Amino acid sequence: MKKKLLLFFTAITSVFTYAQITGNVTSNINETLPFVNVYINDTYIGTTTNEDGNYTLDVNKTGNYTIVFQYLGFKTLKKTVNILKLPFVLNAKLIEENISLSEVVINSEENPANQIIRNTIAKRKDVLEKLNEYKADFYSRGLIKIKDAPKTIFGQEVDDMLDTELDSTRSGIIYLSETISKIEYQKPKRLKEKILASKVSGDASGFSFNNATDVNYNFYNNTIELGNTVISPIADYAFNYYKYKLEGTFYDDKNNLINKILITPKRDNDAAFSGYIYIVEDQWLIYATDVTITGKRTGIPPIDLLTLKQTFSYSDTDNIWALISQTIDFKYGLLGFKGEGKFTAVYSNYDFTPEFDAKHFTREILSFEENSNKKDSIFWEEKRPVPLTSEESTDYLKKDSIQLVKESKPYLDSIDNKNNKFRLGNILGGYSYQNSHKNYRFSVDSPIKKITFNTVQGWNATLGMQYTKNYDEYKRYFSISGDVNYGEADDRLRGTIYARYRFNRINKRFISLSGGVKTEQFNSLNPISNTENLVSTLLFEDNYMKLYDKSFVQGQFYQELFNGFTLNSSLAFERRKALFNNSDYVLVNEVRDSYTSNNPLNETDYITQPFNTHNIAKLNINTTINFAQDYLSYPDGKYNIPNRKYPTLYLAYEKGFAATNSNYNFDQFKARLRQRIDLGNKGEFEYDAQGGIFSNANNIAFMDYKHFNGNQTNVKLDGSYLTSFKNLPYYTLSTNNNYAEIHVEQRFNGYILNKIPLLNKLNFNLILGAKAAFTQDNKPYSEYSIGVDNIGFGKYRFLRVDYVRSYQSGFLNDAIMFGISF
Repeated sequence: MKKKLLLFFTAITSVFTYAQITGNVTSNINETLPFVNVYINDTYIGTTTNEDGNYTLDVNKTGNYTIVFQYLGFKTLKKTVNILKLPFVLNAKLIEENISLSEVVINSEENPANQIIRNTIAKRKDVLEKLNEYKADFYSRGLIKIKDAPKTIFGQEVDDMLDTELDSTRSGIIYLSETISKIEYQKPKRLKEKILASKVSGDASGFSFNNATDVNYNFYNNTIELGNTVISPIADYAFNYYKYKLEGTFYDDKNNLINKILITPKRDNDAAFSGYIYIVEDQWLIYATDVTITGKRTGIPPIDLLTLKQTFSYSDTDNIWALISQTIDFKYGLLGFKGEGKFTAVYSNYDFTPEFDAKHFTREILSFEENSNKKDSIFWEEKRPVPLTSEESTDYLKKDSIQLVKESKPYLDSIDNKNNKFRLGNILGGYSYQNSHKNYRFSVDSPIKKITFNTVQGWNATLGMQYTKNYDEYKRYFSISGDVNYGEADDRLRGTIYARYRFNRINKRFISLSGGVKTEQFNSLNPISNTENLVSTLLFEDNYMKLYDKSFVQGQFYQELFNGFTLNSSLAFERRKALFNNSDYVLVNEVRDSYTSNNPLNETDYITQPFNTHNIAKLNINTTINFAQDYLSYPDGKYNIPNRKYPTLYLAYEKGFAATNSNYNFDQFKARLRQRIDLGNKGEFEYDAQGGIFSNANNIAFMDYKHFNGNQTNVKLDGSYLTSFKNLPYYTLSTNNNYAEIHVEQRFNGYILNKIPLLNKLNFNLILGAKAAFTQDNKPYSEYSIGVDNIGFGKYRFLRVDYVRSYQSGFLNDAIMFGISF
């Protein structure tokens, strides 16, 4: 019976597999030619060969066909065949193209490539306008491999992390995935995509993250997003970044003269490509691209080299050169890992005269057809336009065959038993226990890891514990966490507990309940971290952190009510009590009277408390509005994509009520705008503006004031440069009256420094910033900064340095800030 079933499914598979034109493409000296474009003449029905030179062309009807084989560096071949029966095998041999320069061009006093590029730039906007709408089929395959992986990383065995991916040479495929989808476009809307089929090696229920939007690289735009903004070789201002050389010409199968132009960046670190761009004479359109760029130029340090190839095809019917294939190859290396990857895309069956109704395009730009991840091998054999290589076929067979084993309870238990063993390193890094079969995890933080110091508690340590239970593939989960903190100077044990339940990843609704006793900074945004405070206190005797004691219970609700509109609300009951310094310990100085008091209102007053002990209830209602927000609809979650054309608006209301001291009751209304604007080759401009209005707040407790995020340590470790001041004392401008603040920052991303001799060798980025704060009780405060980031060595470039000048009714002071920037 089993043999009969096997024969039956084999026969069915064969029927679907052979209802196609298949073949192999080689050079005239029998070299395999990968990624040759194969399509039916004068149509956009096509495919490409795989790395073994094999192709599959989706043809389901017999008849006469002219098949075109197109490959850069080789003459385009057309073969006319009369197909009487499917499947049909059609192999091809391609002859190298004869690329030459005419005597006129060789003897020309002017660079002929420059004029060709100028003509193409002049045509750029017309092309974008002409390709204002279309439909097409899209196929993508992604492959990422590791070569010679290290044995350990940060003390963790790599074999444990990668499990079965590595072979005896410590190499292997770590990601293999495919998608088949329908794409639609109408200017000025975003590209819209519906994925019909998705396959992930080793995960029968997985959904591929290969999609058309992520690889929509259009050289007719001025810039291309590849980590950083990369300048197109036919951008309006391309001559500021590129040198051009005409290396030769040849004629394509339609007798179009094709110009092969070498492009070279003018400067070492500019975000510009190297390689070739092929331009059709007289039409001044792109025939193909074959360009490379380093990770240093793209702002993606792990990438060593990225190669992007595109090929276009012309249809007499549509009078359009359309993209039909694209490959992205890259090599990477970081932390001892080295590898390579390839993403192949095929575009076919274009329709340039679609009839979209007015409501066709919504903010949903990616969706999945039901059961798109459940397609069987018969479907993939029939519909996959680029055949699998032997390596890819082996990876699918290997990982799919062991998936059931890896999901079985005995296997999961064996892995957990290995990982759950206590090791000496857990004392420093913490310990975790996991039950993969039941989908829960318990962990305990290292008590050594969270030892810190402040003048209220002295030396203190925190022990944290977490438990998480996952319920289903839609990422419903319940988590509960807690911590216990003990301070040796005040001899006080404090603790908190936090429980949270998330309902789904679609609207991301969750509820939480928390409570306990803890020390809290007067500015609840924690402008100074425990690490920064420990260093500044013990080494420089600057105890900037000011704390009070808070006992509380709080409930919270969060949900995206509809696309682009999020509600986050909380209700809390708090008991606040003032704290005083209990430690005068110093590390380097024997003089022990230099610490300021814990009273942020008067740092020389060691006796008076800044507020009276009291109870209060607090209601917070916060909304976030992302205008014109697009989103990706994966079956297991919704992924939002804010629209950079519009700012994000935050509106909030805060109310303090039922206080034991009625003077501490108050209302506050807050608003905030934030936006990052892409300026093309000139970098990015970002701003954050916010303000608030207090009501009935004349005598409220100090922790309920508006506090501006200042800095007095000259370091910034959390990367929040835009929303905080660089040189403002933490509580100087705190107010319970109306206020406003604005932060702006211009990141030039090499636009200026890369043009300055010698400095352009450093690959630094210039950043200009300006900030201001306005309150009723103080004169306006402002500061201006000039800085550079991308400082470091090799691939590790995450340091930033700023010079800041502060003003308030004249010059106040200046400072140099050191920090981390990613």
